[in-house]
Amino acid sequence: MLKGIGASVGIGIGKAVVIKDIELDIKKRNIDNFEFELELFNKALEHTKQRSKAMAETLRKRVGSKEAEILEGHVLLMSDPMLIAEIETGIRTQMLNSEYVLEDVCERFAAIFESMDDELMQQRATDMRDIKTRLQKSVLGLEDVDLSELEADSILIAKDLTPSMTAGLDPEKVTGIITQFGGTTSHSAILARALEIPAILSVAEILDKASDKDPICMDGESGELYINPSQEIIENFKKKQIEQIEFKKILETYKGKESVSKDGRKVEIAANIGKPGDVKKVLEYDADGIGLFRTEFLFMDRDSIPNEEEQFEAYKKVAVAMEDKPVIIRTLDIGGDKEIPYMNISKDENPFLGYRAIRLCLDRKDDIYRPQLRALLRASAFGNIKIMLPLITSIEEVYEAKQLIEEEKKNLDAQGINYNKSIKVGVMIETAAATLIADILAKEVDFFSIGTNDLIQYTMSVDRGNDKVSYLYSAYNPAVLRAIKHIISEAKKAGIQVGMCGEAAADPKLIPLLLYWGLDEFSMSASYVLKSRKLVTDTDIQSLKDMEEAVMALESESKVRAFLEERC
Repeated sequence: MLKGIGASVGIGIGKAVVIKDIELDIKKRNIDNFEFELELFNKALEHTKQRSKAMAETLRKRVGSKEAEILEGHVLLMSDPMLIAEIETGIRTQMLNSEYVLEDVCERFAAIFESMDDELMQQRATDMRDIKTRLQKSVLGLEDVDLSELEADSILIAKDLTPSMTAGLDPEKVTGIITQFGGTTSHSAILARALEIPAILSVAEILDKASDKDPICMDGESGELYINPSQEIIENFKKKQIEQIEFKKILETYKGKESVSKDGRKVEIAANIGKPGDVKKVLEYDADGIGLFRTEFLFMDRDSIPNEEEQFEAYKKVAVAMEDKPVIIRTLDIGGDKEIPYMNISKDENPFLGYRAIRLCLDRKDDIYRPQLRALLRASAFGNIKIMLPLITSIEEVYEAKQLIEEEKKNLDAQGINYNKSIKVGVMIETAAATLIADILAKEVDFFSIGTNDLIQYTMSVDRGNDKVSYLYSAYNPAVLRAIKHIISEAKKAGIQVGMCGEAAADPKLIPLLLYWGLDEFSMSASYVLKSRKLVTDTDIQSLKDMEEAVMALESESKVRAFLEERC
């Protein structure tokens, strides 16, 4: 048995198709005619953009606009004037071959994305390298790997599966994906989940251990897989496959139901989104609202700040689609760690602790913050919008942001523009400072939302993108659990709503504990909503006292994890 990271739930039973892509040997070479080389590059660029558009359209028809946006993002990256200018300048002024210049420039752009602390932004590094390789192949006259024609019950095994490869997969023929590298937030993992193909990533040396046509059994939830399994193992996996299909049917029955525990406590099971187009999935999975709308994605893949009207239309679209359900919109969370050239933000030496999020917005009120606040206020007339402030570390930041909101309300009143005069304003609790002053913050805001991804990072002083210290990054650490319990407790004392929008909100081992502490709202990827709702409705919160006391008495992450795995 081999083990990797379960990235897309499901049982895969089939035969291996080992993908060994061409290893490009890119060498630096002087050229005689830069005009010829520029023409070669531009033809490759146009060809690759057109193929990406075609793949995006295929995805749109097969699974939806959200997934198509991944490939459309590739087109936008390839259309970036700065990227194209650097490549063309390298060819023209250095008189170097285009495939080498592509290597140099694209790797520099990828390194910028990798340095960012946002996992979704870090994924852009993989996208950039995917684009680079496809452009280089086109320049060199080499064909991309074509996965559109495969036999039934194929289980793909690859070093890494790029979004451009994944987009062409046929779920009717591909019953599983296994890679040697990759993580759960990679675009390939996102596409695998959207296509409902079981996937296991980061399986060490899988390319050396599997051969074409090898029988494979895999579990995309546990991350376990078998090469050349016994008949007994195959039968066990077939049984699990039937059970999962039946479970999926059961989850469908939870659509339209309230998220109420056995002992009658109602909570909200909400969804996280990045763009207005994501609302389709939120509605499909019947979420109780949107617990996090990441507005930074409206500011990316463009060459200027989106104006008030553009932002208003985006926020309004989401509010109208969700009708009276709550929509929590986070103000711009971007800065020194997320490089957007047109914003002219200098890079911080330590971006995790630098000029970003609320700090940037309060410093650049006129060109960034006021237009966004006005757009949010105007959109609040069309639905149940709430404003959330990110990366709060002091009460002064809250005072200043609320003052700006009040000023913009007065400006809208003077112009006779309608908005929700009692719009709720809350904060993300994601730093140690905010945790320690939660009692003070709770008196000044309408709600808390615990951002566990960053809360873990800041509480444990761990760079979650650094493999060497990743063992410290865990929501099961007693320090993190105590912080979460404290935050919820302070919110309850102040009588305000408290939610969670980090990955821990969808963790079935943590949901009972969070319910016992009194969490009001759980926000997650839309695909986890029904599973989490079922768990909530199956839970008698009052019966969890002994479990909570046992967990809080444990002194290490490993003991907490082991206890919860056994209990849940």
